[in-house]
This record gives sequence, structure tokens and C-alpha cells, in this order.
Amino acid sequence: MDVKKIQATIKHLQEGGLAIVMDDADREAEGDLVGLASEATPEKVNFMTKYARGLMCVPMAPEVAERLKLPQMTTDNSDPFGTAFAISVDHHSTTTGISAFDRWRTITHLAAPTAKNEDFYKPGHIFPLVAKKNGVLERDGHTEAAVDLARLAGVEPVAYICEILKDNGEMARSVELHEKAAEFGLPIITIKELQEYRQSLASKPVEEVHLPSQYGDFRLRWFDDNNLALIKGDIDPTTPVMVRLHSECFTGDVLGSLRCDCGPQLHEAMRRIEKNGSGIIIYLRQEGRGIGLANKLRAYHLQEHGYDTVEANEKLGFAPDERQYDQAIAILHQLGITKINLLTNNPDKIAQLQLGDIEINERIPLEIAPNNYDENYLITKKNKFHHLLNLEA
Repeated sequence: MDVKKIQATIKHLQEGGLAIVMDDADREAEGDLVGLASEATPEKVNFMTKYARGLMCVPMAPEVAERLKLPQMTTDNSDPFGTAFAISVDHHSTTTGISAFDRWRTITHLAAPTAKNEDFYKPGHIFPLVAKKNGVLERDGHTEAAVDLARLAGVEPVAYICEILKDNGEMARSVELHEKAAEFGLPIITIKELQEYRQSLASKPVEEVHLPSQYGDFRLRWFDDNNLALIKGDIDPTTPVMVRLHSECFTGDVLGSLRCDCGPQLHEAMRRIEKNGSGIIIYLRQEGRGIGLANKLRAYHLQEHGYDTVEANEKLGFAPDERQYDQAIAILHQLGITKINLLTNNPDKIAQLQLGDIEINERIPLEIAPNNYDENYLITKKNKFHHLLNLEA
């Protein structure tokens, strides 16, 4: 089993991509295009209908089907492979239900944790499939493989799949499936490989580890969405917890760049939480205010030619700040934390957290003295992002 191959496929799916999953030659000997329902887009749905051309279905974990109260399509299932079709659905926001946009709406709403039975018309044009509880270790089907991949990706256990046909309408087999994977740059794995991965140590939850550092003594915890939590001391969720939300900044955090205050803010937050005796830093993997490292470097180049940090983002076609804090909110709720003392200068963080039912008991300023390289950057943060900074405008 190639661990890197499976983990690369999971990462590709997390980023909204599609993958091909093949079953065994002595079973259906078919391949399905698979995507994560929470990451679906109209374009990906249209790609499936155009290049896979089979029946589009939405595999889901049994607990999701139970919450949505989706009954089986028939009480007398005589399918030779035992595929558990539930009643077909369309979301209430759709019109005909069959367009790529309508199917996308139904798919993404099926993956919404707050979705309920009344949100859907029945019957419809999307076919839910109910996976076995223990996934591919219980049944070696595409339904279970898709749901297992969603679980491994750390998202709601709902996927969308479509069988792949050849141009002449016959089922595509191994040779054609590998050709299609190469043509469109798609990862391709087998259910057998996924079964082996599920039974390997590499698929098990990442254990929390001890992290002594020059800024304090912490525990480091990794989450399935690739974000991290740096935890100090015993966390008592019944009292306000000192919290810092820190978005990844490779140039500042790792290289010590003087163009921003990110690295010093991270280290100062660690010092303060160490001094406090308890608290959490949630390290969010949204580099460059959500535009990624490559685009951040493009923005830096524009800044070297007279643009400020907001103008540079907009010149590249991005919002001034692309960050979202829903993953941080989910982590806080997962840790049982709903009331915090927040280390921040950013009012947008406060607003987004409050919308996520996190109570801000106190805002603790986290100001770093400007240097010759980041002074204009900090002034822009104050004037255009309305950061709460004591700077001369």
C-alpha cells in the first residue's frame, strides 16, 4: 500500500478536486468519479455529468441518512451488490432539479450539518446511498469508499459520485480509467488500497504531543482539517479561556520577515498564554490572509511597486481579506469552549466568532511595535481593516 498516494488523494479531495476510485475486477470492475459533497461546485458537478456520464449519487454515513429521515427506496432490495439506495431528493432551492447548478445545490445541502428532511422534495434527481457503518472494512463498494474518504478528509461524511463510461457507452475498465486519470490529472486509487490504508497506523487519529518551546511549554494537537491547536495547561470551559487565532504566515512565523507583525504576534501570544498558565492558540492554515503563499509573494511584488497590502490583493483579483474563521469556531466548540478572552486587534475576528456562538468576554490587545519595514503595512491595517492599533495615521 502506498500511504503517500492515499493521503495525496485525500488532500486533493479536501481542496475540492475529484478522484477516481476503482473496485476489484471480480466485483463490478468499475470506476467512479468521487468528490466531497461539502466541497462540490457547479463546475465539478458539470464535469462529472460530461466526462463520467453515469448516475450521480450521494453516498452518506448512516447517521446522516437517519438524521435526514431518508427511507430506503425499496424494502425489498434485490440489487446483487446490496447498494442501499434511499429515496431520491431535490433541495427546495432548486427549480427543475436536473441542471448542474440545481444538483450542486442539492448535494451541498445534503452535506450541511443543519439540513433536515423538510428541506428536500421527494422524489428528486439526486440519489442518496447509505453506507455501511464500518465503511470499506464492512462492504467493498464505492458508496463506502466515498464516505470513508470524506471521514478521512475531516468533513461531513457525505460525498458525490458518478460511474465512468467509455465514449461508446460501455463501462470504463482499468485501462480506460487510468487513461482518463492521466488526461485530466486526477488521482486514482482502488478500494483495496483504501481498505489497507484504513487498517494501517497512518489512518489512525493523530495523538496530541508535548511541545516544549522557547516561548513556553505546550501540547500540540492536529485536527483533520489540517489546522492545529497549541494548548497550555488545563482548560476549564466553564470560565473564559485565553485564546489566540493565528493565521499561518510562513515568511513571518518561520523566516522572521520584518514585512509584517505575524511572527512576533505569534511568539508574544505564546509568552502571554504561558504566563497565564492556560490557554489555546489555534493555528489556521490560511496563508497570506487566505490567498496562499504564491499569491502572497505576488502581492509582495506589487507592494514593492507602490501598492499597499489591500490594493495588491485587489489587483490580483482577491478580496482584501479572504480569511474565514468557521474552522476555528468548530475547533472551539469541539473543545467545549464557548466563552473566551481573545488576543486580537482585529474586529472582524470578534464579529465572526460571535456569529459562531462564541462569547467574547474580553478583548486583549496584541500590539507589536512597528519597524522600518512594516510601519506602512500596520497603518494600512488600522485605516483600511480598522484594526485596533495605537499608531499615527
